[in-house]
Amino acid sequence: MPRGKKAMHASKETEAIETTKEEETVAVEPKEDAEVEHEKPAKQRGKKKADKATENGEPAVKKSKESKTEEKSKLRKESSLTAGMDFTHDCQTKDGRKPNWKIASWNVNGIRAWMDKGGLSYLKDESPDVLCIQETKCATADIPDDVKVDGYHDYWSSAEKAGYAGTAIYSKTKPLNVTYGLGIDKHDDEGRVITAEFDQFYLVTAYVPNAGRGLPRLPYRSKEWDVDFRAFLNDLNKKKPVIMCGDLNVAHQEIDIANPKTNKKNAGFTVEERQGFTDLLAEGYIDSFRVLYPEKEGAYTFWTYMGNARGKNVGWRLDYFVLSERLRDNLCDHVIRKDVMGSDHCPVVLYMAIK
Repeated sequence: MPRGKKAMHASKETEAIETTKEEETVAVEPKEDAEVEHEKPAKQRGKKKADKATENGEPAVKKSKESKTEEKSKLRKESSLTAGMDFTHDCQTKDGRKPNWKIASWNVNGIRAWMDKGGLSYLKDESPDVLCIQETKCATADIPDDVKVDGYHDYWSSAEKAGYAGTAIYSKTKPLNVTYGLGIDKHDDEGRVITAEFDQFYLVTAYVPNAGRGLPRLPYRSKEWDVDFRAFLNDLNKKKPVIMCGDLNVAHQEIDIANPKTNKKNAGFTVEERQGFTDLLAEGYIDSFRVLYPEKEGAYTFWTYMGNARGKNVGWRLDYFVLSERLRDNLCDHVIRKDVMGSDHCPVVLYMAIK
C-alpha cells in the first residue's frame, strides 16, 4: 500500500449552528465507557469470577489481539452506511456524451471511525473510478490493514502530528504517478495534498487548512497557503488539465451557507478566505457545481453535529470539484450525496466525459 508522509488527525470542535464551522483541534477517538460493577461484598465478587472462569467446565479463554482485530474487521465489512441506496445516475455533457469518469470526494472525519460505521460500503455501492478522502486523522503506522479494497489502488498521506488532517486516494486505474504535498516544507507536514497523474488530467485532493476559531491561522491560510496552492495548481495546469477536489474550508458565496450574516467573521466565511477562492477561479478554473447549478439554494456538504443542523439543513458547502476551464465541455454532472451519513460532511460526486 503506497503511503505518503507520517500521519495526523484533524478534528473539529464546533460552535453554535449559526456561528461557525468547527476549528481544527487534536482529537482523541472516544473509547467505550468501561462497564462498572455495582459494589458487592468481596466474597460474592470473588465467587462470580470463579464461576466465570469455569463456565461450561472449561477455563475462560481471553481473546487474543489478533482475534479481536479479525472480529472488528468482520464487523466493518458487515456494517453498511448505504444499504438500499441507488447510486445509478443518468447524465451527459451538453453535446450528449456519456461520462466515463466518476470521481467521489468525502471528508470522512476519521478513517477508523468511518470504517467502524461501515464507510467502506459506500466505496462498494457508489463504485467510483476514484474516491478521494480528507481528514483521515490517522498516523501512517496506525492505518488499519483492512482499509484495502479489492479492485482499488490506495495512497495515503498523513500528518506528522498524530490525530490530525490527512488525505487518501482510492483508484481503480493505477495512476501514472502519485506525489504528496506541495513540495514546500512549511505546508507539507500535515498530509493535506495528494496528486495523482492520469493520461488526460491531474487529480489533486486537498484538505485546506482551517483558519480556526478566533482565526489564528487566517494569515497563514490566506497569505501563504492559498497563494502557494494556487501556484502549485497553475504549474500542473500548464502540463495537463486539473481536477481538484476536497474540503476547501470555505463557503464561497452567501448562497453556499445557511446563515451568511452571522458568519462573516468566522472561519470558512471570512472576506479573505472567500477572496482566495475567487482569485483561484480567476486563474482559469471553474466551480463545477455552480457552473451547473448557479442559483440552487440549500446545497450544503457540511453540517455541525450540534442542534440537529443536518436535519434542519443548516449547513455549509465546503466540499468542491474545481476544474481547469478547458474541462468545462467535459462536465456531465456534480452530485451532492446529502443522504449518505457517516461523517459531518457528505460525499460529492463528479461525472466527466474525458477521452
